[in-house]
Amino acid sequence: MGGGRGSRRFSRERLKELSQAAIDALKEADEPQRRSVFISFATEDLDEVNLLRGQAKNENAGFVFIDRSLQEPFASERAEYIKQGIRQRINQSSVTLVYLTSNTAKSDWVDWEIQESVRLGKGVIGVYKGEGPPPQLPRAIVEIRAKLVPWTHRDIEEAIEKARSQRK
Repeated sequence: MGGGRGSRRFSRERLKELSQAAIDALKEADEPQRRSVFISFATEDLDEVNLLRGQAKNENAGFVFIDRSLQEPFASERAEYIKQGIRQRINQSSVTLVYLTSNTAKSDWVDWEIQESVRLGKGVIGVYKGEGPPPQLPRAIVEIRAKLVPWTHRDIEEAIEKARSQRK
């Protein structure tokens, strides 16, 4: 009884290969998932949004995302052309992060970007700095009852993951 049938013997080299493959797989599982995120914000808040972008690139951050938002507005007065470019960026993303300040509710573009994100089946979250969200929120973010989270690495990471998994 014992022995030969069904039993495999691996060479030392093959065992080393399998061991290294297992180590590599475990390391990869520990790395944060890169998420493609469109950032919607009022232009008056560009400096703070750039800080958020910079923090996301920090290797020690608890979250990592690929920023698909426009770095600068399109150089065009034609709204449809601008919308087409923004729509393309939203479509390349899995989640739209709306940076919430006292300026955000005044922006027609932010409302449109939220509506377009929902239309394209993307998750939407709101992120605010400080004790709580501003009293005035974009109409679209209220209508869809998006999750609003404080600007902390852990909260943003969890909200992005949840919004990504619940998208339509």
